Amino acid sequence: MAVATFGAGCFWGVEYFFREVEGVIDCTCGYMGGKDHYTRYQEVKTGTTGHAEVVQVEYDPNIVSFDDLLNVFWQNHNPTSLNQQGGDIGNQYRSTIFYHDKLQKQQAEDSKLALIKSQKWGARQVVTEIVPCQQFHQAEEYHQDYLAKNDLPSCHISY
Repeated sequence: MAVATFGAGCFWGVEYFFREVEGVIDCTCGYMGGKDHYTRYQEVKTGTTGHAEVVQVEYDPNIVSFDDLLNVFWQNHNPTSLNQQGGDIGNQYRSTIFYHDKLQKQQAEDSKLALIKSQKWGARQVVTEIVPCQQFHQAEEYHQDYLAKNDLPSCHISY
């Protein structure tokens, strides 16, 4: 199995879209990219810890590729919106790809460049960070598979 980590706004919607992908074994909501200490939602939601809400995706690379997951990532959030997705505002909602190895870094950079060249977003700048994976802090249990547990539709907009 392989692991990928994405931040694209509220992790509930991000988790929802990745869970729908064939070959994804599991998704875990959590926090990454901030001060490297244990954190919880009450701290992260203040926007002062530097953590992003992320989803760590465990997947079978024989069924789904990292490039396929990147496509899902780009299609399900606005990568031109700095520190904001819809009504969620703050650096914890930033667009970010945390790569786990050199190949993921290269594939993420290539996919970002392809998105820019496609002109899908016109003159707007793609602000997605591509940064090394850091300490992953699993979110509280009530955040895991939140939309399904509460019989809610996705809170993200597909692009």
